[in-house]
Amino acid sequence: MDHPHANFRGHAATSTTATTPMRPGTPESRGNPFGDDISPAPRANPFSSPFNSRPASSFGSSSAVRALPSRYFHSRRVKKGEVDQPWRSKKDPKEKWVTIIPLLGLALGFAIAGFLVYEGLATVVHHKYCQVYSDDFSGGINTAVWTQEAEVGGFGNGEFEQTTITDENVFVQDGKLIIKPTLQDATLIESNNVINLTADGTCTSTDLKNCVSITNLTDGTIIQPVKSGRINTRAGATIRYGRVEVTAKLPAGDWLWPAIWMLPVNDTYGPWPLSGEIDIVESRGNNYTYKQGGNNIVSSALHWGPDPANDAWWRTNVKRAALHTTYSSTVHKFGLEWSQKYLFTYIDSNLLQVLYTNFNEPLWKIGDFPLSDANGTRLVDVWSQTGRDQTPFDQEFYLILNVAVGGTNGWFEDGQSGKPWIDQSPTAKNDFWNARDQWYPTWTASGAGQMEVSKVQMWQQCDGNEGST
Repeated sequence: MDHPHANFRGHAATSTTATTPMRPGTPESRGNPFGDDISPAPRANPFSSPFNSRPASSFGSSSAVRALPSRYFHSRRVKKGEVDQPWRSKKDPKEKWVTIIPLLGLALGFAIAGFLVYEGLATVVHHKYCQVYSDDFSGGINTAVWTQEAEVGGFGNGEFEQTTITDENVFVQDGKLIIKPTLQDATLIESNNVINLTADGTCTSTDLKNCVSITNLTDGTIIQPVKSGRINTRAGATIRYGRVEVTAKLPAGDWLWPAIWMLPVNDTYGPWPLSGEIDIVESRGNNYTYKQGGNNIVSSALHWGPDPANDAWWRTNVKRAALHTTYSSTVHKFGLEWSQKYLFTYIDSNLLQVLYTNFNEPLWKIGDFPLSDANGTRLVDVWSQTGRDQTPFDQEFYLILNVAVGGTNGWFEDGQSGKPWIDQSPTAKNDFWNARDQWYPTWTASGAGQMEVSKVQMWQQCDGNEGST
């Protein structure tokens, strides 16, 4: 038996087809594709484009398609007042602080920054400097200013060089002061020998141990395995507050230790480091692969403290790396500026500072030294008697240029980068000498193993304040 709805739908379809045929493209055919009034019309695709967005020619030649009427999108603009906006009718009184507080913060920040800039400018002392010494070595070494040192004692660092007063190690060439380390005479090492610098009166130290060295093949000790140079301005150019600039190229070569530095003319406050030391620049001749930093790194430091075991150098020590080069491949200007209130070192320009130290409180207080030394002896603050924060850096200092070699004070760390000696070994110098086939060629390559100094300048602070504080 047929379903009643099926009969009705079939009848309705037959009736419609017979009496009122629908034309394609009429509203009736688009609204109800089944041709009856019972089936719901399918929903239009909301994502489809209107037909009139394409030209009629793109649909072919069908007249039914071309007859489709245009359909447009109609928008309705919301008119003022039709949508409720309660936040406009009633404002939160706290809302204004969202704007006010940041503005107050900015104003306060600008005020503080302005005050700090003003205070900094107001407290800067623009010192007047008078030139004490200037030398480009065009006239050779001025012996009225420079003193070449002759010693074999290692200068307190266990260094391996004998410093000489001959032109083998310190000389002027092509308008430059050259400090060049060389090998020791092998005959003085390969047999029992004694170097006695007091015998010919050339020793520049008053301490006998700095003037005599011995080779003893039985116990494996030898005299200094290399010779080098150390030269100072103590006799003719010293300053107390001022500036120093040394234009130089540092040496390259394994285990070389170049330095540009200053010591006090007198040990006013006691033996080193009680009276201070200023290291403008120190470096190592090893290449960039050396763990502690080779000739691509320089350091600057102050040494100060009640005794060597309590040297506070580590509180005033800064390193600087060369940028895409080394300090042995190009010439640089190594400088110092020193006053009653501060001391800083720099490279090439005083804007490129390395070490900066403020003398704004007593150095003894900054050092935070123990009450006694390792033997239980009380450590006395001898600097406090001056009433000056910068003590011991308040005395006359002179300039030193030298190229040391090796040493047993830790400047070259044991067990690193093929170091051929151990600091605490009694045969350290002999072990170093026996490895000369490894390190000496690095000195002679392209003549790199020497310090070349183009110019030295020194200025004294001369504005009337240098003697008062």
